[in-house]
Amino acid sequence: MASSISTSTGTGTGTGTGTTDTTWDDLVTAALLGTERRPLSRPGELLDEAALQTVRRRAGLRPAPAATPPDPAATDPRPPLPAPARGRLAMLLTDRPGTGTTRRGTAPDLLELLPQWLATANNHGYAPPPELLPALLDAARGRTDLRPGALTFAGPRALWLARLNPDWKFALRATPGAGAALPAPEETEQVQLLWEEGLFAERVALLAAVRAHDPEAARTLLESTWGTERAEDRLMFLDSLRTGLGDADEPFLERALTDRSRNVRATAAELLSALPHSALAGRMADRALSCVALDRATGTVVVEAPHECDAAMERDGVTAKPPAGRGERSWWFGQLVEAAPLGSWPARLGDRTPEEIVALPVADDWRSELHGAWCRAAVRQRDTGWSRALLGAPTAPGAAGPGAVSLAERAKLLTALPGVERADWVGRFIAAHGLSEAFQLLGVCATPWAPPLGRAVVDALNIARDAGSYPWSFSGVMGLAERCLDPEEAARLEGLTATVEEREDAAPGAGGYWSEAFQRLVGTLRLRGAMRRELAGLDG
Repeated sequence: MASSISTSTGTGTGTGTGTTDTTWDDLVTAALLGTERRPLSRPGELLDEAALQTVRRRAGLRPAPAATPPDPAATDPRPPLPAPARGRLAMLLTDRPGTGTTRRGTAPDLLELLPQWLATANNHGYAPPPELLPALLDAARGRTDLRPGALTFAGPRALWLARLNPDWKFALRATPGAGAALPAPEETEQVQLLWEEGLFAERVALLAAVRAHDPEAARTLLESTWGTERAEDRLMFLDSLRTGLGDADEPFLERALTDRSRNVRATAAELLSALPHSALAGRMADRALSCVALDRATGTVVVEAPHECDAAMERDGVTAKPPAGRGERSWWFGQLVEAAPLGSWPARLGDRTPEEIVALPVADDWRSELHGAWCRAAVRQRDTGWSRALLGAPTAPGAAGPGAVSLAERAKLLTALPGVERADWVGRFIAAHGLSEAFQLLGVCATPWAPPLGRAVVDALNIARDAGSYPWSFSGVMGLAERCLDPEEAARLEGLTATVEEREDAAPGAGGYWSEAFQRLVGTLRLRGAMRRELAGLDG
């Protein structure tokens, strides 16, 4: 082979095959720009020269010591998946999204069931099949919502693979310490060392772990380096104080009110306002209460919004410049009210209960602004009583809006209620008002839905079908039902899969589309039931 190459290359300087002064870079340039603009005049000569150069490059390689093989992945002590569950995972990972057409047919959307499958598998504490890890990491690479569950399930092998394949480097970023074990909170020397020398992700995870174990120790750790941290890092670290937030955090948060970063100052003010006995909460209460009074003659709430935003208000977290379309005074007023402790309002408004306060009329169109600010305060302070009062009765005519409290605000208020009460409120709302405004409310309910809520959703879908409209207007709710209804409901829903006789005023073909939608719903519920049994080891 060596003599053949030597003979064919020759010593000429022309443009044909065999030139010694034609380099690999020359060939690449000619291929990119075209042979008419380079010395190689014909495509055939370019290919011949490329073949020759390829042989020369390969033949010229000298043997070298083999690369050191990577260390093996850490042992995963978790039990393996049952065989049926392993087969189900392979099926979920090979499913591909549809074409995006309106009509989805009757087949379940397997990819949408993957997050639920991962959550259940993680609850059982299973280890993944090694041969499916590449497909799992590819799926998590394309969907950020899958990553927490997928990386928990994948375990240490995911990090090992991510170090070998740059396509999966998100696993290294998403996993604090990239697999390095954090010291126990009580190991003070190791904690301090990692806090001072660790990577940012490691430090975030460390601070969260220490905060959950000993809030005061975590705050002391943060204070030790606060003055040297970058602004964006200070903001992330400060956010960790939401866990275990207490009155002991107030002095540190008060100092953070003078931070160089506006975002840090705003977060510190928000945290302080969640402490009803803090000095900031008292200052905001004084300001908010001075803007609101009760006209005892008429029983009407009167509002006089602030006329300026002074430096002291800005220091306490009030943003002076309103967003587009908002008036300055209403913007300042809303911020004061949402930061004031809700417990300060009864005495100001005639010793009334939250329900009685919310029922009071408000003069001069200030009701929406005032109630909206109370909603934000109830969510921030996790006040169940005020949340109930602001939500009101789900069957009330104004519950579906428009009103003083928007549906988005109602969804946030619902998160302050216990799960059973939350599901009951949404179920009664749907029974009274239908599904058209219920999507946001359903999104905050725990899954699987409680039976009364599930029945309310299915009944409302059945009513919509009888009305003769197409099911596409309810595709979002139908998708939630596929993922959130209890699988035990499948048998009860079987009767809805049949095509019903269409009304004369119904949309053409609507009955068939609804039949498909209910068939897909029942099929998905049965599949979820099978997944649950497989992961519990009951099938196989």
